[in-house]
Amino acid sequence: MGLRSPQESVNDLSPIENFRTLTKEELRELHEEPADPQAQQEIINSIEEVYFSNDSFDIVKYELERLPPVLSLQELEEYRDKLIQQQAAVSKKVADLILEKQPAYVEELERVTSLQNGLQLAAVICTNGRRHLNIAKEGFTQTSLGLLANQRKRQLLIGLLKSLRTIKTLQRTDVRLSEMLEEEDYPGAIQLCLECQKAASTFKHYSCISELNSKLQDTLEQIEEQLDVALSKICKNFDINHYTKVQQAYRLLGKTQTAMDQLHMHFTQAIHNTVFQVVLGYVELCAGNTDTKFQKLQYKDLCTHITSDSYIPCLADLCKALWEVMLSYYRTMQWHENHDQDEAAVVSSVSDGNNVIGTEENSFDRNYVKKKLEHGLSRIWQDVQLKVKTYLLGTDLSNFKYDDFIFVLDVISRLMQVGEEFCGSKSEVLQESIRKQSVNYFKTYHRTRLEELRMFLENETWELCPVKSSFNILQLHEFKFLEQSRSPSVSPSKQPASAVCSTGTLFQQYCAAGNPFEIQADSKDDETEDVLASNGYESDEQEKSAYQEYDSDSDVPEELKRDYVDEQTGDAPIKSVSRETLRSRKRSDYNLNKVNAPILTNTTLNVIRLVGKYMQMMNILKPIAFDVIHFMSQLFDYYLYAVYTFFGRNDMFESTGLGLSSSRLRTTLNRIQESLIDLEVSADPSGTLTAAEERKEKVPSPHLSHLVVLTSGNSLYGLAERVVATESLVFLAEQFEFLQPHLDAVMPAAKKPFLQQFYSQTVSTASELRKPVYWIVAAKAIDYEQMLLLMANVKWDVKEIMSQHNVYVDALLKEFEEFNRRLNDVSKRVRIPLPVSNILWEHCIRLANRTLVEGYANVKKCSNEGRALMQLDFQQFLMKLEKLTDIRPIPDKEFVETYIKAYYLTENDMESWIKEHREYSTKQLTNLVNICLGTYINKKARQKLLAAIDDTDRPKR
Repeated sequence: MGLRSPQESVNDLSPIENFRTLTKEELRELHEEPADPQAQQEIINSIEEVYFSNDSFDIVKYELERLPPVLSLQELEEYRDKLIQQQAAVSKKVADLILEKQPAYVEELERVTSLQNGLQLAAVICTNGRRHLNIAKEGFTQTSLGLLANQRKRQLLIGLLKSLRTIKTLQRTDVRLSEMLEEEDYPGAIQLCLECQKAASTFKHYSCISELNSKLQDTLEQIEEQLDVALSKICKNFDINHYTKVQQAYRLLGKTQTAMDQLHMHFTQAIHNTVFQVVLGYVELCAGNTDTKFQKLQYKDLCTHITSDSYIPCLADLCKALWEVMLSYYRTMQWHENHDQDEAAVVSSVSDGNNVIGTEENSFDRNYVKKKLEHGLSRIWQDVQLKVKTYLLGTDLSNFKYDDFIFVLDVISRLMQVGEEFCGSKSEVLQESIRKQSVNYFKTYHRTRLEELRMFLENETWELCPVKSSFNILQLHEFKFLEQSRSPSVSPSKQPASAVCSTGTLFQQYCAAGNPFEIQADSKDDETEDVLASNGYESDEQEKSAYQEYDSDSDVPEELKRDYVDEQTGDAPIKSVSRETLRSRKRSDYNLNKVNAPILTNTTLNVIRLVGKYMQMMNILKPIAFDVIHFMSQLFDYYLYAVYTFFGRNDMFESTGLGLSSSRLRTTLNRIQESLIDLEVSADPSGTLTAAEERKEKVPSPHLSHLVVLTSGNSLYGLAERVVATESLVFLAEQFEFLQPHLDAVMPAAKKPFLQQFYSQTVSTASELRKPVYWIVAAKAIDYEQMLLLMANVKWDVKEIMSQHNVYVDALLKEFEEFNRRLNDVSKRVRIPLPVSNILWEHCIRLANRTLVEGYANVKKCSNEGRALMQLDFQQFLMKLEKLTDIRPIPDKEFVETYIKAYYLTENDMESWIKEHREYSTKQLTNLVNICLGTYINKKARQKLLAAIDDTDRPKR
């Protein structure tokens, strides 16, 4: 206990314990002390702390020990007086405190006395109460309360009996639970189990119940396991009653969200197990043994063991199985949508405040399930895509037949349609994988087709392939898809898009029964002919019906019908049209006895069929559209290059500078030669790998068949073959023009400039090839050299005006008449279109007129009468020529007339005339200066005109 202040110690003193009677002397001294409370308090405060410590403190000993070694009487007395004064102050303070508390003491003493009286009264009452109780006990309690005790014991025993019976029932629930699980009554089993658990918790105070409770918990866990197995069965074969029971059971367990998580896990597992089992079955079937090594392989490795023969059936079965899984998911979503609507209707009709909490919980569960199912759509489709992608890339499809590969594309196209309807996916994974396979396959396929095209061209005799006048490429099997398919996502070779649209989506169409991939497999044989026919002729029956259809046209003259039939059957020669008919028609139209049927060859038809096949593949799989169109353009390029190489290439005529080949055509031919034609005969072993790869993409230049003769004048140097070849190219270009909107629709936007350039730079140049091809015929058909010799023998320095033209004019006209006759003979074999005959006549007339100018430029002497004779000869030539041809105006007529008129020019006019007319050669202009003006101008003026001719750059026309 610590030291306390004097004041605290004084306040703590008990008046009983510390009260002591003061002596008379002390009292006297006390009275003598000042009565000032403040002075008194200061005295008390001056008392040392040790005096207020504790009761065991020895004051005498303390004071004696404090005495100094040398005692002084005076100091001792002073110290004694101080102590007495302090004691008096303390005593007075105590006395004051006692006096102050005196009323409270008296009051409390009275209360204690009153309490003592109350306690005595209570003791008397208790004594009386006990006495009365003893009387009641003896008179009533022992008999009446005994009966009540027995009744209470009876009630307890009845309750115990009920509890024992309930426990007995609980013991027998195992059998019923097993029966309900066998009946797949999962909601009933769970309801029963939960009720048993509730009952067991009521009787948990019995020792036998603890074991039963544990057993019920095990049973509930077993039910959950079986429920999970039942949930997994939904993934492959959705049954609405079965799924309803499972969902009710999970709801009773309060595990609706858990059930949805488990369901998605089962769907993922179902996809994996399904594809693995399908592929494993085909691998083991093809392996021919039951070796279990395949079962241990990963799915990716397993796909590489699929053979080419089993690839398509396995793919079809794979898609069928995956369809079943996705259909189950689709029907699961449908079930939840319908269930949510029904539940919402029930809640809205029966709503009160007590069910608010439960309704909120159910609404939360529904939203969770809805979001989970919606999220699972893309996840499940992604799993399907990855599995099919692995299967697609596991086998090299480059050596597949075309119809087999188209079927693969067809199946994948249908699967992508399923994906789009399933979750709105564009199936990027599938598109990329099938694009890789398609590009790989198409490169190999296209390379083979180009080699075949070269072989066809080298064996082509350029005979006319007979087709009906109403022939259209849409009549070919390969182009049927253009009429059937309206949606690229729907397989064009199987059924029109309208067939699906009329019945809704695939899921709605096949929700009850059937499989969209079974339709393809079943209808493959029926559709093969339309999709895969590759020969160049239609069947005889089709041709016959086509001709019958044509013969039924009432507006076609009878002789044209007969001639057309004869041409096709070969039974009789073609009849010529009467002379009167010929006179009434244009003489330059050499197809009077022909039906206006397209001119094409077997090779042309094969190229068109190939284009149809290419477009089928492109239509099914748009991501490779650019590659396909690029390869299609190569087919056209190679055909154009072959026709030019066979019939249009002639370096001698190209060097004339007459502009036979337009710059656009020359650019196109150079591009084709650089990009597509392999000009090297044998591969260079020392060449780089890049060069070898580039050469692999090229095709050797084709060679004309030795059966085609282009050197015979009687056949106009192979004019029939040239017409068939050139006009078949023009017809092919027209078909490409017809297909341009279809190609433009599937071409990626970034690649459309390529397509536009192909059409503007290549397709449109096909008709331009006519000029160089037919120029060769025109250059050889008429003997222009003989005409120059005849003109050299004419005497032009006559002195009188002649009225008779020269012999060379008649000779030239006879050449043209012979040309006209042979042109008629050729037209009996092949229809010569009006543009072709016009070009032939234009070329011949142009060459004749240029030969005339060249002959006039060879004149050594010429008089004014001779110049008039030149004009007379040319006018005679024009008059007779206009009776042979309908071409107006006559080509290069001004070229000759202007040159003849130049003979009349003066010196000053000649110089400006030379500068304005650069179409004439240096020799021709020099002759004008020397012959016309030579006798009228001096040597200096002649040299000036000759210098003007030499200094002027004259581009060749």
